[in-house]
Amino acid sequence: MSQMKHIDNNPSTPGKCKMEKSPYSRPRLHYSLAKLTFWSFVFIGSIFFFFFRSPSSSSPVPSDLSRRSLRTSSYGGPAWEKRVRASAKIRSRNGISVLVTGAAGFVGTHVSAALKRRGDGVLGLDNFNDYYDPSLKRARQALLERTGVYIVEGDINDVALLKKLFDIVPFTHVMHLAAQAGVRYAMENPSSYVHSNIAGLVSVLEVCKSANPQPAIVWASSSSVYGLNTKVPFSERDRTDHPASLYAATKKAGEEIAHTYSHIYGLSLTGLRFFTVYGPWGRPDMAYFFFTRDILKGKSISIFEAANHGTVARDFTYIDDIVKGCLAALDTAEKSTGSGGKKKGPAQLRVYNLGNTSPVPVSNLVSILERLLKMKAKRLIMKLPRNGDVQFTHANISLAQTELGYNPTTDLQTGLKKFVQWYLRYYGNGKKSTQ
Repeated sequence: MSQMKHIDNNPSTPGKCKMEKSPYSRPRLHYSLAKLTFWSFVFIGSIFFFFFRSPSSSSPVPSDLSRRSLRTSSYGGPAWEKRVRASAKIRSRNGISVLVTGAAGFVGTHVSAALKRRGDGVLGLDNFNDYYDPSLKRARQALLERTGVYIVEGDINDVALLKKLFDIVPFTHVMHLAAQAGVRYAMENPSSYVHSNIAGLVSVLEVCKSANPQPAIVWASSSSVYGLNTKVPFSERDRTDHPASLYAATKKAGEEIAHTYSHIYGLSLTGLRFFTVYGPWGRPDMAYFFFTRDILKGKSISIFEAANHGTVARDFTYIDDIVKGCLAALDTAEKSTGSGGKKKGPAQLRVYNLGNTSPVPVSNLVSILERLLKMKAKRLIMKLPRNGDVQFTHANISLAQTELGYNPTTDLQTGLKKFVQWYLRYYGNGKKSTQ
């Protein structure tokens, strides 16, 4: 289109100068019209190419669309609304009603089950995308359904669906865990991170700020926000403006967005920076998970080391400890101060580290798995690639200890033992179990 601005060289205010007639003026007009027609066809053709091209294209369009669909296939009706209300019904005296986004995810499943066990009302929301095997998410869904938790299948960017859910249930809290996870995948599909972690968060906050009453919101940030920070252990007071990956950048952006919505609309917001969560029903893209799979299959596993043979270590945090932190954050969250999108007073805004405070070298993780699996790993030592991974993570949890009563109690040996037991039950002998 910029080329169309230079079709001729006439002054921008031709009325201020006298135009001389030229024997060449008519041919120039014809030439200009020809160029205009040509570029119009190019523009229209581009629109048809980008928006109406066949899905049989060589690019992974179908997979991406299924991952990022905005609309729910179907929802509504008396029977559907009855299920939503029944799932969100509070059954304890001082219970809360919680919308859990990403409920079929690893952390979402465990948090939803824990809330339901203590008598809170819980409604799940998940789009069951194919970032990793959706059958594992379906198995988690079946697990939750047996506890009485209904998961609505839909996308957090489907604002109409979110508004519908708030019309049916006056949620007191939102546990926002839906996100595009993984550091390395951001190099393959960056738009999915912007779609889920930024646009999705804004969609949730937009609906929450307009709700009456406004819910208190607890949401998942990440230890990745510490990025290239070399001061350890990582403290909430440390700078977080040097992200090492796009994933980290979207989570950092989320924290700034949360500040904005708290400041303008009075939303009560608590961000939780998770440190390498592991355990039963975990994510297959996590190292401990695919190390277990590949050791059992006799495949080699890549163990990264930093420059000059530096150790790569992670602050592995067991899922049960993370759940305790999530529930404590919900229980201590103050009410939002706005109403119908208008702020009436200062609102609570917090961020906490949820880690284990005991970083373990990845090579030690592998040694523990070898003992538990009774198999030797085929180790392939490799340099840490420049793909967003950092050399170490280490949480300072003093703030969470003081304000949330957060106290992790599970060491890596104990946690991995529980994970391996689950893994062998679920995948053992080629048969899956949802017990």
